Amino acid sequence: MSERSERTTNRCGPVLLGVRHHGPGSARAVRAALEQCTPDAVLIEGPPEADALVPLAAQEGMRPPVALLAHVQDDPGRAAFWPLAEFSPEWVAMRWALERGVPVRFIDLPAAHSLAMREEGEATEGGTADGNPAAGAEADGEKRGAGTGDADGTHTGGPVAAADGPGGQETGAEAEVRVDPVRVLAEAAGYDDPERWWEDVVEHRAGRAGAGSGSDPGADALAPFAALAEAMGALRETYGDGGHDRDPVREAHMRLRLRAARREFGDGIAVVCGAWHVPALTHRTTVTADRQLLKGLPKAKVAVTWVPWTHRRLSRHSGYGAGIASPGWYGHLFSAPDRPVARWLTKVAGLLREEDYAVSSAHVIEAVRLAEGLATVRGRPLAGLTELDDAVRAVMGDGSDAPSSLIHDRLVVGDVLGEVPDDAPAVPLQRDIARSQRTLRLKPEALERELELDLRKETDAGRSRLLHRLRLLGVPWGEPTRSRGSTGTFRETWRLRWEPELSVRVAEAGIWGTTVLSAATAKAASEATGAATLAEVTALAERCLLAELPDALPVVMRALSDRAALDADVGHLAQALPALVRSVRYGDVRGTDAAVLREVAMGLAERVFVGLPPACAGLDADGAAEMRGHLDATHQAVGLLGQPETGQPTGRQTEPHTGRQTGQPTGRQTGPGRLRARWAGVLRAVSERDAVPGLIRGRSARLLLDEGELGDGGAERLMGLALSPGTPPTDAAGWIEGFVGGGAGGDGGMLLVHDERLLALVDGWLTGVPDAAFTDVLPLLRRTFAEYEAGVRRTLGELIRRGPSSPSHRQAGDAPDAAAPGFGPGLDRDRAAAVLPTLRMLLGIGAHGFDDGPTDEPNDGLNDEPNDGLNSGLSGGPHDDQRATARPADDLTGART
Repeated sequence: MSERSERTTNRCGPVLLGVRHHGPGSARAVRAALEQCTPDAVLIEGPPEADALVPLAAQEGMRPPVALLAHVQDDPGRAAFWPLAEFSPEWVAMRWALERGVPVRFIDLPAAHSLAMREEGEATEGGTADGNPAAGAEADGEKRGAGTGDADGTHTGGPVAAADGPGGQETGAEAEVRVDPVRVLAEAAGYDDPERWWEDVVEHRAGRAGAGSGSDPGADALAPFAALAEAMGALRETYGDGGHDRDPVREAHMRLRLRAARREFGDGIAVVCGAWHVPALTHRTTVTADRQLLKGLPKAKVAVTWVPWTHRRLSRHSGYGAGIASPGWYGHLFSAPDRPVARWLTKVAGLLREEDYAVSSAHVIEAVRLAEGLATVRGRPLAGLTELDDAVRAVMGDGSDAPSSLIHDRLVVGDVLGEVPDDAPAVPLQRDIARSQRTLRLKPEALERELELDLRKETDAGRSRLLHRLRLLGVPWGEPTRSRGSTGTFRETWRLRWEPELSVRVAEAGIWGTTVLSAATAKAASEATGAATLAEVTALAERCLLAELPDALPVVMRALSDRAALDADVGHLAQALPALVRSVRYGDVRGTDAAVLREVAMGLAERVFVGLPPACAGLDADGAAEMRGHLDATHQAVGLLGQPETGQPTGRQTEPHTGRQTGQPTGRQTGPGRLRARWAGVLRAVSERDAVPGLIRGRSARLLLDEGELGDGGAERLMGLALSPGTPPTDAAGWIEGFVGGGAGGDGGMLLVHDERLLALVDGWLTGVPDAAFTDVLPLLRRTFAEYEAGVRRTLGELIRRGPSSPSHRQAGDAPDAAAPGFGPGLDRDRAAAVLPTLRMLLGIGAHGFDDGPTDEPNDGLNDEPNDGLNSGLSGGPHDDQRATARPADDLTGART
């Protein structure tokens, strides 16, 4: 018998394998130790309720990273995760046992106790007080109580940083007394960086021989665990429980489970747990003492299942207490069969080439040499991320840090999303979501991506319904975003990313129904009944239409009618109107009967029209700014609501051939036309009322101008009144801000550029502002003009410098006006004719026979050349004097092309 076999055979009692969670070095060492010991049973730190789920880990559909999810059945928001990656020692031990038919048991404190203890701790201490990290709240606080646990009770399991402690979040006093075992050991070894020490001693061990080779075949695979247990024993003798006040309870339960396993399987047992717990498991205690520690613990009824996890959620940046800085790099170290440095840099080169970086195989060779040289100089057994990053920066990035963030996000962390089998336990709602995802070919992905939907297609319409219903249920798998390609109402753009915590949200939403449709309908009806404001109900009505919830819409409409009848605040009504009008429009696009919504919207608009003028009077600056927003939103809503329905006459006559609407409405105006006319009257009343702040009067005047309701000289008249000497300068400046400010369209500057009469009025008023009032006016004007683009401001400056030109009132046949300063006195025909060849080529003239031979039609009287419509007005032919009155002097073509 060999010396190694003798050492293995002579060991008495269970084999305790103290590990760091999510460590490739620990995972390789565990696999080697299990191969050497071949135990009869494997005990793993984790919730015992998950024992029945262990066989699922052997199925082909199970692909890490995954996590055990435990949640309270009556309150799914109280939940906890135990994440496992392919390089997690617990996962490696579990798969090893399943492949050989060896029983697996979890021995940590049951989730029924840990989740109940967390609720009790929150009630008494106002925070996350559970000693089980699985019950700790996430550091980012986004998931309403869903916690991520590391399964061991220290920050990253066993000999690693304990700063965040088992609960994920804690008070400052609690954090100060907790011991960081890795830091203590690193300092004893002369390292100032505990992570670097751990990687050099464990993760990069035997890295030169290959990630899968483990240690020397002739060495004892249990020796590293014995050394680590000895170090942890010394630390526990010095620091006790290290400030982890819940650890004694957890370790008492582990000892009880270990005793039960020894009675069932004998001493041929391997225990995989955090190294910090190993001394406590070897400590001799009585069964009575351990049971006394567990006596009286609160308990809750919980459900446990497997859920997908992501590398991003394994990282510390997500707030996960047992997180690691580089899950992608650790996964590479574990899976690379040999030469991990060369293979990693090959991945980096492939990524950079996909992003159009000029990287060749020569770059990879030089980067490998540099990284290995840096590791040798720095005394490291294997090049780590620091050396690799330096090599990439110097060789592939030409000294730039630009590629670093890309490499970190896509490779060092990564966006790997795990998978779980379809037969894993799940709430009925989760199964319905999975069926919908398969039917609509909408696969969850960890990498954020944009999805363009065309609602005219049945599949895309189904995807839109699913995403809107999930958002209503509080499962934000997708968030709507602004479309870059089209602004049509038949298009939607979504930004999708599946996060593991959404599984908890789905479990929470399961109380509303067993399918997405029934759950969304029930929740919408409940929210309509409990809505506090009119705006909430109108927003809910819009969401119901987008999600196509016909059974919920009547309930929402009744609540909307009740709220609208009782609410007399114009601001509330104006705030609710846009969402209601959007609901009408989207209902039309999606084929939903929105007649009832349109009727309510029309009534709401009439109430806004009646109450808006008096509501605008006597407002201060903040109130005026808020009311301006309501004014813009109402104007946009009226524009949509005032559009005639399909087949409805517009009430205006249309010129033949041109399609231009002329004249007054023929007969009695229809509903949409009457609505727009009523709104124009409201704007006119607001714009001429002195008690209304200048900001709102100016904005009303601008909206009337944009709609063509002011007529000739109307804008100049209103601006002249607003900027008259009797108007306070601050009120006049507010009028200017409302009239030419950014507003909804942001085109106020272009209005001044193209209408020099208005610019002259603004310039004349500004030059006449008294010195004492100028300092009060300046901030308002600066805010107004700062919203303009740089080109618009530059053009306005040029116009002001040379002075605006006089308006033209010449009759047909008169001599052309003198040119404005900075421009020539007329058309330069030679320069204009130089573009004709290019213009003919762009328009295809000649290729389509436009200038093939003479024509019987008049030649516009310009010259004797064929009538291609481009030479007109440029040749100076004999008929120029006849045609001069038919076009403006600054017309470049003089003909219709």
